[in-house]
Amino acid sequence: MQEEERGSTVERALREALHTRDDRSLDTAASLLAADPAADAGLARRGEEFVRTLWERGWQPADLARTVRRDLAEEHLRLLGGLVRAETARYATLPRRWREQVDALEAGGGSADRFSYATTVLELYRLLVRLPRLDAVGPVPGEALPPAAAGEPRMLTRIRALLAKAEATGYPEEAEALTAKAQELMARHSLDEAGLAAGAPSPRTPGAIRIGVEPPYEQAKAILLDAVATANHCRAVWNETYGFSTVVGFEADLDPVELLYTSLLVQGTAAMTRAEAEQRKGGRKRTKSFRQSFLLAYANRLGARLEATSRRVAAEAPTLLPVLASREVAVTARTDELFPRTRTTRVRAMWDEAGWTHGSTAAESAALTPERERLDRGAGG
Repeated sequence: MQEEERGSTVERALREALHTRDDRSLDTAASLLAADPAADAGLARRGEEFVRTLWERGWQPADLARTVRRDLAEEHLRLLGGLVRAETARYATLPRRWREQVDALEAGGGSADRFSYATTVLELYRLLVRLPRLDAVGPVPGEALPPAAAGEPRMLTRIRALLAKAEATGYPEEAEALTAKAQELMARHSLDEAGLAAGAPSPRTPGAIRIGVEPPYEQAKAILLDAVATANHCRAVWNETYGFSTVVGFEADLDPVELLYTSLLVQGTAAMTRAEAEQRKGGRKRTKSFRQSFLLAYANRLGARLEATSRRVAAEAPTLLPVLASREVAVTARTDELFPRTRTTRVRAMWDEAGWTHGSTAAESAALTPERERLDRGAGG
């Protein structure tokens, strides 16, 4: 009988709080839970069920974290971390990329005040049960997984090292050479994969990953990600509402795209900070319009340079051009299948000529078509 009463406390509280938006219902439900400590275990189990349902609806841990961080507070994010860790601990293995997402979530304890803790739980659950279905970009925990690769591919390790050096250096020419070498490695690796696929009886179909596009200036960042994806035989579709872009492409191209986008964003932000400092030295205050224009120009110019590098590398293997074309068609078809109702968004930004000029200059500093000797020197031999 006691178990039934505890279960009814949880169910009564959830019925009261989850499907209304008013504070009175939330307070009533939190009071019910605060008065019944024995209901805590059942309440946590229901949270894990909500999380599991969201996996089946296309969500991944990083997606939930972005949404909770944007709409709620740190205590909700820590509570989410505990639920995700508890739910995913049930599986012997997780889909690729999930372990890193789970490990990035911080799990914390509840408030000493039972009413405040119950309120936090219910606010989080309210958000979780209202999230819509997303297009799936990979298997759900518990499903059959493809064989795991033994370690990171050597090419990806080299790209990661080059980009880390580019982010760390204070010399624009060195960053330029290192980033250029990374993009060239990406282009050559993609070409190698296309060559292998050409001889395979049943080439793999394109996959997809989600990459967070965080505020501020998310539109400019989404344009930068689109430029990186396009230059590397992928397509990017931005979901402004939930703060991510879905990148569609063949598996060998997806991780490098995420690496390069993240690095270019770090480099661009550092260049923007330096440009603003120079503006302030001249007595000119710069605002949001300067930063928006800077990042838009940076993304626009870099896109052209990334594309030029990819074309140059592809031209070195003309016999593979038909294979590359067929892979482009496959990526486009998969993108259209996942997102049959995409629409073009107009750029919404305040214009600042100085910001645009500085952003274009920063993109030139990250130029991706340097001479061979500079590439070799920047790659450390």
